[in-house]
Amino acid sequence: MRKVLLIDGSPLFTQFLTDKFKSEQVALESAESKRDAYTRLITIIPDLIIIETNDVIDTEIQELLEKKASDPNARKIPIIITGPVIERSAVANLVQFGVVKYFTKPIKFDVFFQSVSHILGASFSMDTTPCVLDVHLNQNIIFVEIARGLNREKIILLKYRLMDIIEKNQLNTPKLVLMLTNLELTFMDISNLELLFTNISADSMIEKNNIKILSLSDFVKDIIDGHPEYFGYEVTDNLGSIMGSLVEQRSSSKNINEIINNRILETTDDASNGAIEMRNAEEDPAEMEEEGTVMKVAVVDDDVVVRKILQSTLNTISAETFLFASGADFIEAINNKQQFDLVILDIFIPDIDGFSILQGLQRQNFETPILVYSQATQKEAVIQALSLGAKSYLVKPQKPNVIIKKALEVVNGQFHN
Repeated sequence: MRKVLLIDGSPLFTQFLTDKFKSEQVALESAESKRDAYTRLITIIPDLIIIETNDVIDTEIQELLEKKASDPNARKIPIIITGPVIERSAVANLVQFGVVKYFTKPIKFDVFFQSVSHILGASFSMDTTPCVLDVHLNQNIIFVEIARGLNREKIILLKYRLMDIIEKNQLNTPKLVLMLTNLELTFMDISNLELLFTNISADSMIEKNNIKILSLSDFVKDIIDGHPEYFGYEVTDNLGSIMGSLVEQRSSSKNINEIINNRILETTDDASNGAIEMRNAEEDPAEMEEEGTVMKVAVVDDDVVVRKILQSTLNTISAETFLFASGADFIEAINNKQQFDLVILDIFIPDIDGFSILQGLQRQNFETPILVYSQATQKEAVIQALSLGAKSYLVKPQKPNVIIKKALEVVNGQFHN
């Protein structure tokens, strides 16, 4: 059985991963703090490490990464980190420690699990039904809106999202409004609806008589009425009646429509950003593949064999490579604002030679580090390339480990020629 070590995972994230991995026959081990993480790591030797952080890469995480990188038994274990948005240069710096993906929060879980399954050599089952699911809180009322379709993965996530909102906001008597007005439902949706109705009351803090469901479908009401465990849920097609039963009106002069606008449309706390992120199958596959990428490398070389060798080499550190057979194609990508963490550039390119490319990029104050990889061995060529802004120079051909070492040095600002 494959083993995954989760480091510093929040209780809800840990529980969610535990349930998901259990269904996929993957064992999840946890290190509750970064301090004991290395001991756990060398004890169980997992197939994958997942680190959750709510801050930047702090000293403890940095020390853990350095220890792992220096341990021959742990060095090659891949790492996925989930955390806040950080500078691209900081993300690229993580490659040298075996970090293969960095997912910013909120995590797009279908892409996340796609990466996990690829690393573990397993095939995770994922529901890709198009679905928009939004959760936000106003005072003690949690509003859940579902549109387009019912996605089981999102419905499962909803349970943990609700628990998170209740815990973080210390809600004693939370009330929930589930809005299903933009759904076309059929008998095929019964199992997903049952899962949804079960999950919205999974937290014991949500009493069933405080759950209101807004739906235009008699089908929804039939399901609620037919299941004793949903006794107390109220189904209606009138939002005003829902709000009238949930909101304490101390002034009879208040108009219910005004209350609806104030309570629903104007969220009041940090739980308002409640979109449960999960991309759908019809979205751009290339964009999904790019999600979480730690390092993006442009390879500019007219030799197809060299391009493929470099791509294969860079794949070993999970870098995403963009291959350019001509200087013109590369310049077009730069002019279209395509961004990279590293450029590997040949000098002898038929249409636009490497020196001309370097001159043009220098005029643009191009900041991405450039590693020249060329057959030109003359000292003058090396000096010219470096004077035009290249950070380092390698003479072809080189072994993959030499290329990787030099690429990481250039990305991390350690220039040695």
